[in-house]
Amino acid sequence: MLISALILGLLGSLHCVGMCGPIAFMLPVDRSNSFKKVSQIGVYHFGRLLAYSIIGLVFGLVGKSFSLFGIQQQLSIIIGILMIVIVLLPHKTIGKYNLSKPLYKIISKVKSALGKALKKKTADTFLTIGFLNGFLPCGLVYMAVFGSIATGSLFEGSLYMVLFGLGTIPLMTSAIYLGKFLNSTIKQRIQKAIPVFVVIIGALFILRGLGLGIPYLSPAPIVEMASSAVECH
Repeated sequence: MLISALILGLLGSLHCVGMCGPIAFMLPVDRSNSFKKVSQIGVYHFGRLLAYSIIGLVFGLVGKSFSLFGIQQQLSIIIGILMIVIVLLPHKTIGKYNLSKPLYKIISKVKSALGKALKKKTADTFLTIGFLNGFLPCGLVYMAVFGSIATGSLFEGSLYMVLFGLGTIPLMTSAIYLGKFLNSTIKQRIQKAIPVFVVIIGALFILRGLGLGIPYLSPAPIVEMASSAVECH
């Protein structure tokens, strides 16, 4: 399941370039010094990963609270269904239920702080930009958040989001160096692949929740495994 976060980031990074690309293009990197430029980009990505790890920690805690009530398996199934439904629903229908609307005031403050940070060139500029960038609303981040909840663990929830962020780094870094380098045909193919993969991840979460006893893919519930061990003993 953790590998799915990395692949989601890799496939979805084209979407990230579309949403956050302008921020990447505007990074005040030192283009006269290659080493300094690489280090500045690295700090920017570290800031994003730090933001994602905090988001994963918070929503991993939410998942943990569900697991304490013994409904982690059901939660995994529900999240898997939600992922699939969101992908299959028409875009206009989803737009009516914009998840970021209740947070508009906070988001506007984040964008304002981000705009100010882009104008500076202090030591902490790139960390600040990356950190704030990580909190901007994004459909793919929402999908990754669902995954972090389904882990039912603070550590794994945080790790899920970090792996998602790591998956976005190659293309985001390429965007900083090369700008708009992908032609429209490649973009369209990758964009079409993203929903398919989200559906596959959703199906994996459903299988995981069903506890069919398939190693790694759909392990049996802990209670069931414990009962089997007692009977064998």
